[in-house]
Amino acid sequence: MKYLKIISAFFLVSICTQANTLRAQDQPVGAQIPFKKVGEIKTKSTSEIISSNWILGCETLDRDMADYEQYKEYIAPLGIKRLRMQAGWAKTERVKGQYDWAWLDKIIDDAASRGFQPWLETSYGNPVYAGGGGINLSAGIPSSEEALKAWDKWVAALVTRYKDKVKDWEVWNEPNFGDNEINAPEKVADLNIRTAEIIKRIQPGARISGLAMGHIDLKYADVFFKYIHTKGKMSLFDNMTYHDYVYNPDSNYGHVGELRRVLDKYAPQVKLRQGENGSPSFSGGGRGALGDYDWTELSQAKWNTRRMLGDLGHDIESSILGIIDMNYAVTAGPIKKLNVKGLIESDSSKRAIRPKMAYYAMQHIAAIFDDTLVRLKNLNQTFNSNAKTAVGEIRFSKSTDRSISVYGYEHATTRKQIFTIWSDEAIPVNTNQLRNITFTFVNAEITKPVYVDVITGSIYEIPQSQWSKEGNKMTFSNIPVYDAPILIADASLIHIK
Repeated sequence: MKYLKIISAFFLVSICTQANTLRAQDQPVGAQIPFKKVGEIKTKSTSEIISSNWILGCETLDRDMADYEQYKEYIAPLGIKRLRMQAGWAKTERVKGQYDWAWLDKIIDDAASRGFQPWLETSYGNPVYAGGGGINLSAGIPSSEEALKAWDKWVAALVTRYKDKVKDWEVWNEPNFGDNEINAPEKVADLNIRTAEIIKRIQPGARISGLAMGHIDLKYADVFFKYIHTKGKMSLFDNMTYHDYVYNPDSNYGHVGELRRVLDKYAPQVKLRQGENGSPSFSGGGRGALGDYDWTELSQAKWNTRRMLGDLGHDIESSILGIIDMNYAVTAGPIKKLNVKGLIESDSSKRAIRPKMAYYAMQHIAAIFDDTLVRLKNLNQTFNSNAKTAVGEIRFSKSTDRSISVYGYEHATTRKQIFTIWSDEAIPVNTNQLRNITFTFVNAEITKPVYVDVITGSIYEIPQSQWSKEGNKMTFSNIPVYDAPILIADASLIHIK
């Protein structure tokens, strides 16, 4: 019998391994770059990075849709320090006046011990109080006098307990999402103010995010910002966050710019933060935003990396949802199935099965784009590379009228540069269609250029026959470009594994 059990267990493991192998083989492979490969990006762990632009979504732990214990070992190798989480009032105070912190202590203590920086949200509500608000996406905020007093006590207890391990806070997730009539912008703004005042009283140095808007609603945002400004409370907030899920990750920056102009009317000193975004790894209704497209792990990886580097190119802090697939079927709300935006594949049991292609692609970005690089704000496109340039100005031209994103960065001390490039005119596709484009850069600081494919992490030598330097102009001829980020960089900025 014991022998049969061993055989059965071995057979089960073999079947699971074969299934995972087939799943991986079904995924499209990386682009076939026609250059000599010289190595791969050497990734960095969290401990090797002082700071960066990136935030990793570790949401829904408060509603048991994911399990921190399953994925905690995957975070440090990814190279992202900041983690977005919900604190879970309803999970902590199941009986009025009694807080059970055990579940949250375990997560926050472990995260802090690993050098992570939790960004903790005080929502959602608590149904043990009449008018206590809902506990799911699109839920109403606390509204009764009793519930609001209990909310104040909850926030004060939460901040007091974790103020030595949590510096970043957020109030309520996507209040403008859903059909409830409770979350009028003035009422949500008032909840943001009262919450922020409690946080600042206990932790004066706290950084607080307001709004957390689900999809950009300019009218809602205007009323929200105006209310806080009229009350003289904008100084409470470090940033205002938005979640703008769009199929083409490069198509929303005009909309974000409009939101920035609305905020500028009331608080030009307050930053905008992209607080939650991500792409599915396969399609299907009932799985949350962006489900109506034939996604694969390749197009997910393209979407996430374009979102990250597009946000970086606009000086916007960037948060990716999320570390693992989330089982929304366990609770009420508009999403009814497994939300497959995770960087790690999971299932209804919440186990971590394997990292997806997007995990490795984001690893490559985190390894390169940290606080050692500074964005080139004086990078401009030109149609005349012979024209005179202003002091410190860097210009580029491209041999196509197609829409191409180009952003530049330089090392803070060496001044050597790196340029991010991708085709941005459409939703990421599930194949790799290369197009050769010639780029000319004026006043670029690159001594030994290399080509990097962000998705695969592969580093290539650009043939001497395909680049040249004359005076202050560098020309790169027939560079393969597609709808995922590639880099033209000085070799000193790319650590080779």
